Amino acid sequence: MTVVNTKEFNTHLDRYFDIAESEDIVITRGRNMFHLICQPVEKTRQPEQVILEPDDNLRSAITFDVLLERTYEDIHQMFATK
Repeated sequence: MTVVNTKEFNTHLDRYFDIAESEDIVITRGRNMFHLICQPVEKTRQPEQVILEPDDNLRSAITFDVLLERTYEDIHQMFATK
């Protein structure tokens, strides 16, 4: 483990990044300590796009506009009966 202050770290940034590949680096600033840890980038796989076939639930679905219209009707009925 290598311990350096922020001024030294900023002055020799590349050197400490190279060292961080093989050991931990601790950067001190006042009473605080920061740990520099090197972690290789993992290649992430993009998920394949899946297209679903319509089923009975989709065929019976309503649009947002229809839902909104029916909701307004229900609200009007609710207040009309009270």
